[in-house]
Amino acid sequence: MFPRVKKLPKYVFALVNELKYQMRRAGEDIVDLGMGNPDLPPAPHIVDKLCEVAKRDNVHGYSASRGIPRLRKAICDFYERRYGVKLDPDTEAILTIGAKEGYSHLILAMIEPGDTVVVPNPTYPIHYYAPIIAGGDAISVPIQEENFEENFLKSLHDIIRSSFRKPKAVVVSFPHNPTTQCVSIEFFKELVNLALKEEVFVIHDFAYADLGFDGYEPPSILQVEGAKKIAVELYSMSKGFSMAGWRVAFVLGNEIMIKNLAHLKSYLDYGVFTPIQVASIIALESPYEIVQKNRDVYQKRRDVLVEGLRRIGWEVKKPKGSMFVWAKIPEWIGMNSLDFAMFLLKEAKVAVSPGIGFGEYGEGYVRFALVENEHRIRQAVRGIKRAFEKLRQPV
Repeated sequence: MFPRVKKLPKYVFALVNELKYQMRRAGEDIVDLGMGNPDLPPAPHIVDKLCEVAKRDNVHGYSASRGIPRLRKAICDFYERRYGVKLDPDTEAILTIGAKEGYSHLILAMIEPGDTVVVPNPTYPIHYYAPIIAGGDAISVPIQEENFEENFLKSLHDIIRSSFRKPKAVVVSFPHNPTTQCVSIEFFKELVNLALKEEVFVIHDFAYADLGFDGYEPPSILQVEGAKKIAVELYSMSKGFSMAGWRVAFVLGNEIMIKNLAHLKSYLDYGVFTPIQVASIIALESPYEIVQKNRDVYQKRRDVLVEGLRRIGWEVKKPKGSMFVWAKIPEWIGMNSLDFAMFLLKEAKVAVSPGIGFGEYGEGYVRFALVENEHRIRQAVRGIKRAFEKLRQPV
């Protein structure tokens, strides 16, 4: 009766969330480092502008699905300042109701039965399942920690060359969720060259564009010469600007992809609430320091978590970007990622995301989201330490 829904597996994260809610109802204090839901508020002047505009009588009707012209100009100006990329606000930029909606509807506009999309594994679930919802299929490329850029590009080349029907698009997202893998501009140059040669589209979900640490600045794929011929980039205001619930993102780049997305969206939605769009203009035109301030908060949280875990004997890598820590489960634990996530919830009172929820290559890992303050993260480390000590005790 509901064929597309039947193709979707049960959301693994729902099992952890259900137990988390049960424990909280029972009065347990859970440090929630599971879902990547930003806890920082937007800068006050952005909220003030939202409230100011919302009080006007003439802003409560349907808005522009593609984004009001000034907002599209604002994101293009932002890209020119930040990345040196010139974009046409009329043909190379469109507002979406968050990156998830923009990506899903772009895939829906592109894909027909029999089409395939190449997606990294592990991955953010919608990257893999949007093609399936659209009636197509997804092909996984494993993300390997060693020599990532070289291995990924080689695997991608092999998949494209060996496919009976050439993939329609390649989906990437760096800094990566969940693995925190980061790339160089040279990686994007090679990817664009491959895509141009093989005539496949590239979709880059740039959700963590503003969260690079220790001097690392995540590059935009649109900085590569010729990228706009085959690529679009999704830029989200959820993380850097702490506007997750506002649902403001953009698809930028290839004119053909944006034109067809706009056509589909004209049937599906009436855009984002106008006061939110106006406040987003103010955010994009603000000094970039408001974003850097948020980035510094995430970097400090990363340091507290990673250094704390290392002190209790859990060696984890310090990520160069994103708002996550991707942690390999110690071998002596002897649990799969779902069981380990449930164990940490019950015994450490810490919620994390099991790696298997991001694809089969995520097994053996858990993901921490840096969405609680430093005091709470230290509390989480103490809870994990107690849980490990209990696990080590002889039965």
